[in-house]
Amino acid sequence: MPATGTQDFAFNEPLVFEQGSPGRTGVSAPTETIPNAADAKTFLGDFFRDDSASLPELSEPEVVRHFVRLSQQNFSIDTGMVPLGSCTMKYNPKVNEWAARLSGFADLHPYQNEDHIQGALELMFRLERALAEIVGMDHVSLQPAAGAQGELTALMMIRAYHQAKGRSPKTVLVPETAHGTNAATCALNGLAVKAFSAPEGIIHIDELEKHVTDDVAAIMITNPNTVGLFEQQLPEIAKLVHDKGALVFGDGANLNALMGKARPGDLGVDIMQFNLHKTFTTPHGGGGPGCGPVAYKQHLDDFAPIPVVKKLEDERFTLDYERAQSIGRIRSFYGNFGMMVRAYTYIREMGAKGLAEATEGAVLNANYLRSKLKDTWDLAYDRLCMHEFIASDRHLKSTGVTTLDIAKRLMDYGFHAPTVYWPLVVKGAMLIEPTETESKQSLDLFVEAMLAISDEAQNSPELVKTAPHNTRLKRLDETQAARNPVLRY
Repeated sequence: MPATGTQDFAFNEPLVFEQGSPGRTGVSAPTETIPNAADAKTFLGDFFRDDSASLPELSEPEVVRHFVRLSQQNFSIDTGMVPLGSCTMKYNPKVNEWAARLSGFADLHPYQNEDHIQGALELMFRLERALAEIVGMDHVSLQPAAGAQGELTALMMIRAYHQAKGRSPKTVLVPETAHGTNAATCALNGLAVKAFSAPEGIIHIDELEKHVTDDVAAIMITNPNTVGLFEQQLPEIAKLVHDKGALVFGDGANLNALMGKARPGDLGVDIMQFNLHKTFTTPHGGGGPGCGPVAYKQHLDDFAPIPVVKKLEDERFTLDYERAQSIGRIRSFYGNFGMMVRAYTYIREMGAKGLAEATEGAVLNANYLRSKLKDTWDLAYDRLCMHEFIASDRHLKSTGVTTLDIAKRLMDYGFHAPTVYWPLVVKGAMLIEPTETESKQSLDLFVEAMLAISDEAQNSPELVKTAPHNTRLKRLDETQAARNPVLRY
């Protein structure tokens, strides 16, 4: 049986408002710099408040210990393996963080004059060209703040493209193996989703042909798709769609399984979004900031968001706002610049050879886990996968142990759970993605944990049903937390 996760000191940390005492402080500001109430009221005007803000009063050690202890309660990619399928929680190289914290980048303000931010504009220009080359596209917009916003931007550009041609198709084809955000993206663009099945986990031309009509604006394809399989007929799919005047949107969330090996643009994709936090190792999770650039072919260039970084004949860089058919701004300023610095650093550090090797590692690791688990865990599609695969709890039905129980028990073994109950096409799904940043040793430990949990579920089901046991907090009532959240103290 593999060792369970280490049990470190577990502090019962109270809320910061429950600590300290009146008059306690961790600040030593000179008193002569603190204005009296009358001066402050004159200076602040309507912003002056007579009542106290009721903030906690603590010493510096109390503040530091509080937040360090809170950080120790979190599981992170710097703590251990996070095999979240589709979400791609890979390790973030610390050289990225070093680059993003260089004062020339970190201290910039978006309202600075263009003459003062030439280095930043050049980095953005170079990143655009690198991303375009990686996916076989002509241009890239770095403005979207997340993959989902990149989807939204892409469909806005597709809609504008059709309108410029005097067309107004209202339907977008979405296979059942696509990402869950696709439907919301269509709705926000006033487009209707036409879902269709993907037999054996991939799109079949004969099934798709039934749905391709003159009213189709685009097809949204995730490739590799959300069951971890490569869409083998993508060039034929693209031709079928293009012949009807529609466009192909490629969901680039799983680009980490293609990078350096195949380019979506070469396969017929017209426009796609990236998730820099997944493929290019910028931070992921925690609510942001994210970055979801959109790459596109030349025929969509007129509709790209403004401003666009442009290189002038004198080698200077500028922001181009003069685009009459542009969909306009889709967020404030020019995008989340810190994420761009991290992604550019990663690309320069890896080079073309390194990016291809990262893809090889991601696919190898996923297939290694698949082969090690397939004799015990039911696999939804038991064949060569790309960067992720789906296992399910089917063989444990008689025990009453569920996918959620398995996810909770994995915490006792020191692993974050994989993505559970998704995609919906597989009942009891566990979408497992190890990423290329995990070693064989960590993969073997994960295999041992999964095999041990299978044995526990069959021999001691209550042990699994009541997990986790080695964490600071035991099993939480997630349904109650979702329905009645306590959002303030």
